[in-house]
Amino acid sequence: MSNNFLKFTALSFLLISVLFTSCKKDEDAEKQIAEFIQKNNITATKHPSGLYYQIIKAGTGNSTYPPGTKITIKYVGKLLNGTVIDDGNNVENTFQLAQLIEGWRIGIPLIQKGGEIRLIIPSELAYGSQATGPVPANSVLDFTIQLINVQ
Repeated sequence: MSNNFLKFTALSFLLISVLFTSCKKDEDAEKQIAEFIQKNNITATKHPSGLYYQIIKAGTGNSTYPPGTKITIKYVGKLLNGTVIDDGNNVENTFQLAQLIEGWRIGIPLIQKGGEIRLIIPSELAYGSQATGPVPANSVLDFTIQLINVQ
């Protein structure tokens, strides 16, 4: 057998392994989210991205969210076991939407100023396979976010 064939075979095996592992993680996250929603009697909608959300209060206005949009929010983020990972120090915080995790960039524009939303974010729309601070790798996150202002 040629050396190139062995390299190709090894690379193919590696790619198949990575794809299988990533599909398995997606299935595990989907199962975790479904069980969490059922256990906590949450009426959530699945976004095409894989994000689940519950609009608690829609808010008012017709804000759009172009690049550079700044949002002021109060929020609490938890792991699915209830462990609080971030509460914004219980004060209003202002962020540029484009600099936040993808789950927030998708979910927050679903409400308007004065609104409140619950986002159940699969790891691939949050921190993925990297542990970040108190967030373990591959964690599904549960955020409740109040949108105070949009600029």
